[in-house]
Amino acid sequence: MPTVYGVNASPFVRKVRVALAEKGVAYDLEPVIPVNVSDEFRRMSPLGKIPAFRDGDHVLSDSSIICAYLEKKHPEPALYPADPYQHARALWFEEYGDTALATVIGPKIFFQRIVGPAFFNRPTEEAIVTKAVDEELPPLFDYLEKELSGPCIAGPAFSIGDIGIATQFVNLRLAGYEVDASRWPRLAAYAAATHERPSFAALIKEEKASFGQA
Repeated sequence: MPTVYGVNASPFVRKVRVALAEKGVAYDLEPVIPVNVSDEFRRMSPLGKIPAFRDGDHVLSDSSIICAYLEKKHPEPALYPADPYQHARALWFEEYGDTALATVIGPKIFFQRIVGPAFFNRPTEEAIVTKAVDEELPPLFDYLEKELSGPCIAGPAFSIGDIGIATQFVNLRLAGYEVDASRWPRLAAYAAATHERPSFAALIKEEKASFGQA
């Protein structure tokens, strides 16, 4: 059985787990915290980051690479659009989630509100959170609001682009924030609907429980 190495609070581990769930592939989750990782783990993930992935004799790291591998090995249901333009857009939104959203939501909101206080005994730096929420996220949300015209971000079907975007919004929710539906109605509805998919909903329930959230 394939194995995902990482922890479930990581949006990138979640990204791979959602892809596996969408494709109906059973797997094991091996907890790995990406701090002072072992030499054995670094051989799987040379940058020491999560997730890593083992499938028999094949070992991979980086969520985008792992998801692309899963698409080739388990092509149905497809998570990458067949249309060339929509395929490119799906990859773009995956990257937008991995970079633009992740660099704000991860260290400036989720870490400050959840990880730092709970695991490193570090108080929240409120100024960092306030700036992220009030100044840094709005232009990112403005762009997504403009690009959304249906239930999926790239073409008519659920894709890797949706996974890449929606996984970041899980961390925003865990940190106690939601998309303001009065300001970004399409984005708020999109995030809520995507998180209701069984592949996301099961993980959100699991993660909220691990943080003692109802």
